[in-house]
Amino acid sequence: MSIKPQNVTVACGNYHSVVLLSNGTVRCWGDNKDNQCDPVHLTYTDVIQVVCGTWHSVALLSNGTIRCWGDNEYNQCDPLYHTLTDVIQVACSSFHSVALFSNGTIRCWGPNRWNQCDPVHLTFTDVIQVACGTYHSVVLLTNGTVRCWGDNDCNQCDPVHLTFTDVVQIDCGMDHSVALLSNGAVRCWGDNNDNQCDPVHLTFTNVIKVSCCKIHSVVL
Repeated sequence: MSIKPQNVTVACGNYHSVVLLSNGTVRCWGDNKDNQCDPVHLTYTDVIQVVCGTWHSVALLSNGTIRCWGDNEYNQCDPLYHTLTDVIQVACSSFHSVALFSNGTIRCWGPNRWNQCDPVHLTFTDVIQVACGTYHSVVLLTNGTVRCWGDNDCNQCDPVHLTFTDVVQIDCGMDHSVALLSNGAVRCWGDNNDNQCDPVHLTFTNVIKVSCCKIHSVVL
C-alpha cells in the first residue's frame, strides 16, 4: 500500500510543534525534554500525516506504518506499535493514540483509566475517521454516525449527540467534541466553560472543516 500526502500540515503538543513538508519530511521545534523533537525522527522522507500528544509525536508513513517518539510513560510510544501496517490515519490525545486501518478497524494504546482505550470499542469494522480528546475517543462510521467512549465528566460522550446520521468530519478538544454535518452545519458537545461549545457558533451553514484545540474550536 502506498499513499500520497494531500497537503502540508502542522501539529502541536503542549510545548512543541511539528510540521509536515510537501516532500514528506518533518520539522520539529520547542520543548525536547522527552525527546518529542528528537532529531533522529526528522530524517523520515515519506511521512503523510503528523499528530501530537502532550509530550509525544506520531508520524504516519506512506507505507502504512507509524513512528512514535517522545514521552513513553504510558506506552504511547511503545516500539511494539511500529510494527502496525495498513494504517491510514492516526489520532493523539494527551497520552493515548488511536490508529485507523484500511479495513475500517482501529487500534488504541496508552492509558485506559477512563476506558478511552476500552477493547469493547475496538471491534468496529466500518470506521472512516478517528479523533481523541484528553480522556475520550471518537470515531466516525461509514453510515455518517459517531461513536464515543471514555471520560464523560463534561458530557463529551453524551449519547444524545450520537444520534446524528449525516456527519462528515469529527474532532475533539480536551473535554469537548465537534461534528461537521453534510449540510455544512456543526454540532458541539462537552465542556463549555470557555464557550468552546457556544450555541451562537452552531448557526453556521457553510462550514467545510472543523478543528479543536484544548479549550477552543475553529471552523473554516
